[in-house]
Amino acid sequence: MMYWLQQLQMKRWAFCNTRPRLPVDSMTAGALPAAGPLLGDTIPTEGDEFLPPVKTPTDVVGLKAASLPAPQLPAALQNISLKHPWTELQNTIYNICGSRQLLGNGRSISSLEECLQHPGTPEEEQEIEGEAECPAREQAQEETWAGPRSHWPRKAKWLNSGFPAFVEGLARERSSHEKVAVLQQQVLALTEEVKSQKELVKLLHKALEAAQQEKRASSTYLTAAEDQDRLELVRHKVRQIVELSHRVEALETEKKELEQGLALRDSRLEELQRHVQLLMDKNQAKQQVILKLTEQVVLDLSDEEQEAHAVPTETLYKQQEEMEHLKDDLDAYRTQNQFLNSEIHQVTKLWRSVAEKEKVLLMKCARLQACTCQAQTKYLLLLRKLQEGSPGLASGDAEVVRSLIQEALQWDATEEVEEALQLNPISEYDDYGFLTIPEYEVEDWKLLAKIQALEIRSNNLLSHVVAEKPLLERWAGMTELSPSAELKGLIRCGIPMEHRPRVWKWIVSQHLCHRQPANHYKKLLHQCEATDHPASRQIELDLSRTLTNNRHFASPTSQLIPKLRRVLLAFSWQNPAIGYCQGLNRLAAIALLVLEEEESAFWCLVHIVENLMPADYYSNTLIASQVDQRVFKDFLSEKLPRLMAHFEQHRIDVSLITFNWFLVAFVDSLISDILLPIWDAFLYEGTKVIFRYALAIFKYNEEAILRIHDSMELYQYLRFFTRMIGDGRKLMSIAFNDMNPFPMKVLRNRRTMHRAQLEAELSELERIKAQYVKEQAEHVGWRLDGTVSEEEEET
Repeated sequence: MMYWLQQLQMKRWAFCNTRPRLPVDSMTAGALPAAGPLLGDTIPTEGDEFLPPVKTPTDVVGLKAASLPAPQLPAALQNISLKHPWTELQNTIYNICGSRQLLGNGRSISSLEECLQHPGTPEEEQEIEGEAECPAREQAQEETWAGPRSHWPRKAKWLNSGFPAFVEGLARERSSHEKVAVLQQQVLALTEEVKSQKELVKLLHKALEAAQQEKRASSTYLTAAEDQDRLELVRHKVRQIVELSHRVEALETEKKELEQGLALRDSRLEELQRHVQLLMDKNQAKQQVILKLTEQVVLDLSDEEQEAHAVPTETLYKQQEEMEHLKDDLDAYRTQNQFLNSEIHQVTKLWRSVAEKEKVLLMKCARLQACTCQAQTKYLLLLRKLQEGSPGLASGDAEVVRSLIQEALQWDATEEVEEALQLNPISEYDDYGFLTIPEYEVEDWKLLAKIQALEIRSNNLLSHVVAEKPLLERWAGMTELSPSAELKGLIRCGIPMEHRPRVWKWIVSQHLCHRQPANHYKKLLHQCEATDHPASRQIELDLSRTLTNNRHFASPTSQLIPKLRRVLLAFSWQNPAIGYCQGLNRLAAIALLVLEEEESAFWCLVHIVENLMPADYYSNTLIASQVDQRVFKDFLSEKLPRLMAHFEQHRIDVSLITFNWFLVAFVDSLISDILLPIWDAFLYEGTKVIFRYALAIFKYNEEAILRIHDSMELYQYLRFFTRMIGDGRKLMSIAFNDMNPFPMKVLRNRRTMHRAQLEAELSELERIKAQYVKEQAEHVGWRLDGTVSEEEEET
C-alpha cells in the first residue's frame, strides 16, 4: 500500500511540474511580492520527506498478490522453544509478573535488593516486633506494595540491626537532658528569687519615703508657732487619709473584677483542654481504624497477587497474542500518521503554487481589462473629435459617426464579457448609490461621462493590487485611532469604504466632544415638531433638488429624504444665525450617505459649518465665501501663473466656476470615487484641502485649457472639465505634492486682508446706494412739487 501511495504522490508531483508556466509581463511581475520560486520550479528534498521512499515493492504486487491466499495472523507463542516447554513457561510467567511489579511500584526491586543484602535471625525479628510495633506496621505496609510478605522481617531486621547501641546512646541522651532540665529549674528558681528581692527593695524604698514624709510632717507640726497652723496640718493629713482610703477601695474593687475575669478565663481554659482531649482521643481512634483498614488492604492485595501467580496458561497465551496485535496496530498507525503528514506537506506546497499562479492570472486579467478600457477610451475620444468636426464631413460620414456614438453610448460592458472574468465591472450605480454614467441631456456630455467611467475603471484595475491592498492592510491594523502623521498620510490616500464611517465619527467627536450633550438632537427634533421654522419652506423645495444622480435621493419616496429633512430642520434650530442656506442640503446628504445615522450626519454638518468653515460662510451676505474666491485667485496666480495669465487675457472670471466648489466642497462637481477621498482629508485637515484640490483640478487640465483661445469655448469647457478627471491618485499627488508649500498661516493672513478690503468695498457700496436712494427720493419729490404747481396755475 505504501508503495502505491508513494507512486501516486510522485505522479501528481510530475503532473504539477509539467504544467506550462504562464507568461508574466513586467508590470505584473513588479507588482508581485518578492517571493521564492513556485512549486513547479522546485524539487522535493530529503528534508521534506516524512517517510523513506519505497523504490521497489516489498512483496508480490498486482495480479500475483490478488491470487495468493490471505495471510494468517502471527502466532502468539511462535518464539517459545518446544524442547524445554516447562522452562519457557516459567520464564514467561516470571517476566509477566516482573513487568507487573515494575509497572505497579518502581520501589519494589530496590527494596528487595536491600532486604537480601542485610539478612537476619528469627530471634532478632521477634525482639524488633515486640519493641517497635507501630514502625514495623508502617514498614510492612510499604513493603507490601513493593513485593511479597516474606520479605517484611528481613527488612525490619535490617532497618534496626544496630538496636543495642541505639538504646545505650538513648540512655546517655536522657541523662544529659535531665541535667539540663535540673539546671534550667535552678535558673528559674534563682530568677524568681531575684524578682522577689527586687520587689522587697521597692517596698522598703516606699516605706522609707513614707517615713521621711511623716518625719517632715511631724517636724513641721512641732515647729508650728501657733495652734491654728497645727490644726491646718492635721486637717491636711485627714484629707490625705480620706483620699488614700478611697483609692484603696477602688483598688479592691478592681482586684475583685480581675479575680472574676481570671476565674472566667480559667473555666474557659478548662473547657478548651477538655475539647482538645476529646479531639486527641478521636484522632487516636481514627488512627487505629486506619491501621486496621491498612492491614486489611495489605492482606487483600497479597491475596490478589497470589491469585495472579495462578493465572492459567491459556490466558497468558491470549494476552501475549493481544499484545502482538496491539504492537502491529501501533506500527501501522505510526506509519499512517507519517504518510498523512507528508501528504499534508505536499498538498500545502501545491496549494501555495496554485495560489501564486492564480494571483498572476488575476493581475494579468486586470492588466488586460485595463488595456481594454484604455482602448475603448481612446476610441470614444476619437469619436468625439470626429463629432466636433462633423460639420466638415460628408453627410454619409457624419451619419456613420452619429451611429457609432449611439452604439458606444448604448454598449454595456457586462454584455460583452459575460463569460470572462470581471474584476471591476462598470455597474449602473456605485457603492454609494451614484449613477456611474449620469444621464445628461447633451449627447457630448454623455460621451464624456462614458469616457470618464472607463478611465476610472482602468485606473482602479491597475492600482488595485499595487496600492489598494497594502492600504487595506494598514487600515485593518489601526484598531485605535489617535492623531499622528501616519494617520494623516493614510487619510490623504483615501479611507476604505468599510472604515470610512468609523473614522468620520471619530474625527467629528474629536472636535465636538464638549458640544454633544445627551439627547440634544432629539430635543431639536421635538422643537421642529412643535414650531415651524421660517426656513422649512425653502428646505422642502431643495429636498427634491438634492443629489438627483443618486438613487437614495432621486424620488420623494426615497428612504433618506425624511432623514435629510429632519437633519436640516434640526440644524436650522441649532444655528439660528444661519438657519438654512442653499448648499447645506448637499453637505448633509453626503454625510447621510456615509454615516447612515441621522444624529451622526447632523453633528458632521455642525462640524463642517461651525468648525471647518470660516464664520459668515453661509450667512445671507456669503462674505466669507467671497473672500475665499479672492484668496484662491492669489494662489492661482502663484502656483499656476501661465493659466492665470491665460484667463486674464480672455477675461475669464474663475470665481463663476469655483464658487460652488468651495460652498459645497465639490459635491455635484466630481464623481464619488474622487469626491469622498477629498472629503476624508477635508474633515481631518480643514478648508486648506479645498484650496489644494481646486488648484490641482486646474493643474490636471492645464495643458488642455491653454490650447483653447476662445472665451465662449473656454467657459463651455470649464463647465464640464471636472468630468475629464479619471485618475484620482494623480489628482491627490498634485494636490499634496505639487502644490507644496501651502502653510495655513499664509491662508489666514490673506483671508484677513481680503476680508478687510471686501468689507470696505461693501461699506462704500452701501454708502453709494444710500446716497442714490436719497437723490432719487429728492428728485421724485421735486417732480411732484412741479406738477402740483402747474395744476394750480391751470386752475
